[in-house]
Amino acid sequence: MNNMHHHIVRADFILAAPFLITLFLYLFSVFHSNSRYKIWPFSRVILFSLGIFCAVGSVSGPIAEGAHSNFTLHMVGHLLLGMLSPLLISLSFPITLLLRTLPKKRARMLSAFLKSRFSHFFTHPVVATLLNVGGLWLLYTTNLYHMMHEHVLLHIFIHAHVFIAGYLFTISMIYIDPVSHRFSYLYRTIVLIFALAGHGILSKYIYAHPPYGVPVHKAELGGMIMYYGGDIIDALLIFLLCLQWFNSTKPKKRPEAHYA
Repeated sequence: MNNMHHHIVRADFILAAPFLITLFLYLFSVFHSNSRYKIWPFSRVILFSLGIFCAVGSVSGPIAEGAHSNFTLHMVGHLLLGMLSPLLISLSFPITLLLRTLPKKRARMLSAFLKSRFSHFFTHPVVATLLNVGGLWLLYTTNLYHMMHEHVLLHIFIHAHVFIAGYLFTISMIYIDPVSHRFSYLYRTIVLIFALAGHGILSKYIYAHPPYGVPVHKAELGGMIMYYGGDIIDALLIFLLCLQWFNSTKPKKRPEAHYA
């Protein structure tokens, strides 16, 4: 039991550390770039910080510790790590900040990467949806959920995948940072509808068919949290997509000569 607890603590630290380091780098980039460009909006710093805290809170601390034996807490962590945190972080313009902080040569390298086929593939709305929603179906309809609590490396990999897939899905639906290859609003809306349907159906499936080793009452409550909690976050995503679509119909202003 002590050995298992040690593994859990180690996995939580490995998962939380990158987020905390990223928060430090974001804050450092803000202070560094403010000397060369206009002051970075404080609201974006708040959004990024909240996104990081949601992620850290889902992989370490009371929620993460309880999630190892409590499916309800696990589902709360899923919403924080895979949905709310990616949305908040994407709204903080992290790539824009990075582009204006890096030296010109490295900024061009990053820009070239963002334009690469590799980047286009993983930020394609359909691919991002398959990685995000498809990954959740694989997790909760197979033995993966049970196995992730038995194997530390699998536990780390799945949590990392949940966040990365959630972030790729978010930025493939709403364009906040610079995007070189844009899909139409109609196309993204159609993909989003299918994604929301897949997420909603999965929550109902979990309610009726608990994952291996999960008590029925815990699965029912977890499914409800996934369904209704996911709807709240999805509503924000829908609002932002519709707002961008509406704003795109307005006359465009001349672009400024500096980063936003």
